[in-house]
Amino acid sequence: MAPVEPTGTEPVSASAAPLTVEVAVSIAPRLVQRVRLQVPAGSTVRDALLACGLMTQVPGLTPEAVTAGQWAVGVWGRKERLGHPLRDQDRIELVRPLVVDPKEARRLRYQDHLKKWPKGSQRIKDGAKGKKMAPSSGA
Repeated sequence: MAPVEPTGTEPVSASAAPLTVEVAVSIAPRLVQRVRLQVPAGSTVRDALLACGLMTQVPGLTPEAVTAGQWAVGVWGRKERLGHPLRDQDRIELVRPLVVDPKEARRLRYQDHLKKWPKGSQRIKDGAKGKKMAPSSGA
């Protein structure tokens, strides 16, 4: 009989080495806080979030807010549930909720840009008032 290869789904023993994971949370635009920690083998995303200590440092980040879906949780950029089992060197990412809809923010920036230019100024080329100029062909 041939030896059976391990599939990676066997139960983890209590004597297994601890896992090293990193928890990253964006607390403001372009500001990321990271915590590296060791958790016991067989730990879940929830276990690491509670052990990292960021829940007390980041306003609005509570276990209830994460469970309610106000914060998105992922492992290496992939959305995962709180019960997801961790592997060694995993990176858990907490994404804060959006304050403004990106489409609305772009529309507002465009409207603000239009206010800076006098009306119709972008149509006038080479001092030809009232006359539209055809684009020159570079031939």
